[in-house]
Amino acid sequence: MNDRTMPFFKTKDNCSLYYETQAFETSRPVVVFLNGTMLTTVYWRTLAAMFKDDYRVLLYDARAQGQSGLGEQALSLDLHAGDLAALLEHVEVERAHLVGFSHGAKVALVCAARFPGLVDRLVLCSVSTALSSRARLMMRSWLEILKSAGLEAMAWVALPVVFGEEFLTKQERILPTIVKAITTRNSEAALIAHLEGVLNYPPLTDIVQSVDASGLVISSSDDPLVTEEGALRLASLCNGRHERIAGAGHSVPAEAPELFGKIVMQFVDTG
Repeated sequence: MNDRTMPFFKTKDNCSLYYETQAFETSRPVVVFLNGTMLTTVYWRTLAAMFKDDYRVLLYDARAQGQSGLGEQALSLDLHAGDLAALLEHVEVERAHLVGFSHGAKVALVCAARFPGLVDRLVLCSVSTALSSRARLMMRSWLEILKSAGLEAMAWVALPVVFGEEFLTKQERILPTIVKAITTRNSEAALIAHLEGVLNYPPLTDIVQSVDASGLVISSSDDPLVTEEGALRLASLCNGRHERIAGAGHSVPAEAPELFGKIVMQFVDTG
């Protein structure tokens, strides 16, 4: 098998999911990285490179993301979790560490609750038990801008929300490139469906108390979508521990990849 394979998987309802595997010719433990909103497998390339010498790595685009299809069912956390479980069965993985960012963290959490035998260690980054009123309004504004002004306008509005001040200052030159990547890698119709789904997700409070996997919750100091209080509450409810990264915004894996990778690897290495 090649170091990186990039096939598609068909769900039972015939939705096509794009995925990539790295180092799957080995018998090492498996780490799955789960995308946030507007993201694709490309987001995880740096982290995947850090992990593939010691782990098998699985990346995939969930429904309505990147190269995956939208399908005909209404998007829900249960549907996403079921897709992940089916994908793991397809690639013959019996148990995996799940590393989820933002929306991907919610999917990872629900997967751990519904399919406890599949999940070893659980890393939840930039997420809390429920959207705050501020976060909900921000996401609603993205949806309205997307519908009225299009994907590029929505991407520019999202940048100061998903990235912290330090990143925006240092990387100002590449911001147009980031916007172009968002518009190129996303379907407007699929992203509308995704955001409408997210705004209807239930709170995770009851779900998280059903999770037995060892958990790590990572938050940051400059994240307008997730409060430290919310992250601490999530860690407490899942009997996990909490790590706070200073100087980063919502998009911790992109803003502080080396530190994020080190924290995650130390955590999963203890499993």
